[in-house]
Amino acid sequence: MNPSEFPIDNRYLEWFIHAGLSEDVGSGDHTSLACISANSRSKARLLVKDEGVLAGVELARRIFKHVDPEAAIEIFLPDGSTIQPGDVAFVIEASTRALLLAERLVLNSMQRLSGISTLSKVYASAVGDLPVKVLDTRKTTPLLRPLEKWAVQLGGCTNYRHGLYDWFMIKDNHVEACGGIRQAIQAVLTYRSEHQLDLPLTVEVRNMEELK
Repeated sequence: MNPSEFPIDNRYLEWFIHAGLSEDVGSGDHTSLACISANSRSKARLLVKDEGVLAGVELARRIFKHVDPEAAIEIFLPDGSTIQPGDVAFVIEASTRALLLAERLVLNSMQRLSGISTLSKVYASAVGDLPVKVLDTRKTTPLLRPLEKWAVQLGGCTNYRHGLYDWFMIKDNHVEACGGIRQAIQAVLTYRSEHQLDLPLTVEVRNMEELK
């Protein structure tokens, strides 16, 4: 994937990287500060240990550049690549202190996102010969939604709604509150018209009778 096509909002990325590093680093990586010279530079490689679909390479590049603007990363496998044990995704050369500062945020993020993209690929492949799409949900890890939904796309599945704000979805709770499916649909249509909202509408049903 071309870095310019990375779909994650820059403001969100900056927040995520800052918050992730702050959580782990706190007042400083005191062990590295004590043991490693400020002038030391090192190379590291991202070695794949399982098969699947790779996700998080561009995120890793952004994180390493955040901790060391002079870092140089050579990418061999871009996001969305099919991977096998022994593959090298990228090689990074940077300040040794910076590498150790960022490695856990990079690895944890990539493992999480690659797991999602890999499982998404399983589901997408299962219906690959059918005229259907596999949709994701809002049931994401709090605060990781943009990244996790991106990983779903890399695996070949489709993003559904991103939150409560961009889609009407009538579920059993709404049906019961309104006294029936027909009444819930009418309530949504009235609300949508009154508030001039151009939002799609989905109705979940629990059985064939509700569908009828």
